[in-house]
Amino acid sequence: MEFFVDQSSIVRQVWGKSDTILFVFAGASAEFSLNKAVDWLYFTGKLPSDPLGRLFSTVMYARRIVYSRKEAAEKAIDAITTIHKTVESNRGATIPDWAYRDVLFMLIHYSIAAYELLERKLTDEEKDELFDVFFRMGSRMGLKELPHTYKEWTVSHVQHLQHDLAKSEYTIDLYKQYRKHLGPIRYFLLKESQKLVCPVIVKKMLKLDSFSWASPLLVIYKLSRKVKLDGVLKSIILPAAYKKQINALDRPPV
Repeated sequence: MEFFVDQSSIVRQVWGKSDTILFVFAGASAEFSLNKAVDWLYFTGKLPSDPLGRLFSTVMYARRIVYSRKEAAEKAIDAITTIHKTVESNRGATIPDWAYRDVLFMLIHYSIAAYELLERKLTDEEKDELFDVFFRMGSRMGLKELPHTYKEWTVSHVQHLQHDLAKSEYTIDLYKQYRKHLGPIRYFLLKESQKLVCPVIVKKMLKLDSFSWASPLLVIYKLSRKVKLDGVLKSIILPAAYKKQINALDRPPV
């Protein structure tokens, strides 16, 4: 039985815990708001009406692919391509290739940043392995000009951050929506978490300073995991509407 990602792969460890995925989500929510192609997500109306659900579904789709058999994963990737082609047809324009690459780059960067923040540093071999998974996703989608190795990606990623991001009215509106849907306390925690995983250029554009109140909270949280109280803390912090979905992230998808 062939899986899209080998069962012993580090990628399954990275995407096998709700803690890690929540930090991937936090980072992606920041960078999504700055992407120059974010207007495509506004076109359907789904992002501003339910920003948490829209971003969460993107992360969940990636996770399902990580745990799927090869054939099922490829069908899921093809379905993503079909959905976007439909949106293009409705708008009468083409989503730029770089916009798709940006999403892949986000998933690569925040997978590494989140895991290293919560667990340990990844080896060069593990980073290569993680990159390869997302490279295969992008290749299946027919994306052009993808870097072929993790080392090449580090160069391309910097170029993406420099050329494909800009603060706009969409950025301002999205953060208003985040605050509206999360409430002031969870919104504060989101922004403090973003400081721990976002690249420097993203933090500068969003005016996120270097110090994060999430750092001391993270120390407490890591201690709570050792005494099995992390579930209690998460139940307090997480939005009620997503608790069941987030708790399910600690188990492989069926």
